[in-house]
Amino acid sequence: MSNQSSKDKNLKHTKRRRAPKSEASSSTRGDLIFGLHAIQAALEVPVTRVKEIWIADEREDARVVSLTEAAKRHGITPQKLAKDELDEMMPNVRHQGSVARCTPLGNLDETDLFKLLDDLDERSEKPFLLILDCVQDPHNLGACMRTAEAAGANAVIAPKDRASGLTATALKVSSGAGERLPFIQVTNLARVLRELQQRGVWLVGTSGDSEQTLFDVDLKGPLAIILGAEGRGIRRLTRENCDQVIYIPMQGEAESLNVSVAAGVCLFEAARQRSL
Repeated sequence: MSNQSSKDKNLKHTKRRRAPKSEASSSTRGDLIFGLHAIQAALEVPVTRVKEIWIADEREDARVVSLTEAAKRHGITPQKLAKDELDEMMPNVRHQGSVARCTPLGNLDETDLFKLLDDLDERSEKPFLLILDCVQDPHNLGACMRTAEAAGANAVIAPKDRASGLTATALKVSSGAGERLPFIQVTNLARVLRELQQRGVWLVGTSGDSEQTLFDVDLKGPLAIILGAEGRGIRRLTRENCDQVIYIPMQGEAESLNVSVAAGVCLFEAARQRSL
């Protein structure tokens, strides 16, 4: 981009327009995503949900070029916008000079979960699920989504109430996993846990007061690992529905791990065992 002519630059800036205030304000935050990686991931699907993209006019780097090329394959031409206007659209976040308007992600529920399990059964694949019991921080949800995809999980499940959904922040932190990995929100988590058990899924909860360590249990069969909310852990009713409760043995004086770190430890131990 450094050898672009002055004529081209001037032409480019004549095409730049401001996002109308009414246009930006008419959208809910759930319709906007931000960050180059999150937008790129939303474009790397056969049918994208991205409708419009704004890029800070100060950005002319290779990542923006790559995003622009991906957008044009879907018939979308990113528009240049001043950084302070992007700041108004997405305040108090690190948007990296990029914001996109999208159709909302479809809401997946219990019906979608059991269809997923049926599909796995038809392919003779053992379910591998992560269940988050009332994790409310979208940063933690996004990190858990990223880790779950990396470990090979089939889906992430969470209750609809008192838990984070896939907000713009969660999608950015997930580094694209939120676009690719099913995120299923259920109305009654305890009921879903019982239905998973009836389908032969082994439910392994986590708690610091357990007597069994993560490394002492068999994680090779149909499996759901359950992690609790920040600070509180899994709820009593959730724990009562677990087939097994384990803890992660730790050295040093730390009493607990961040939920996304604990998810990584548990999921990759399960992945290790399942690959043997």
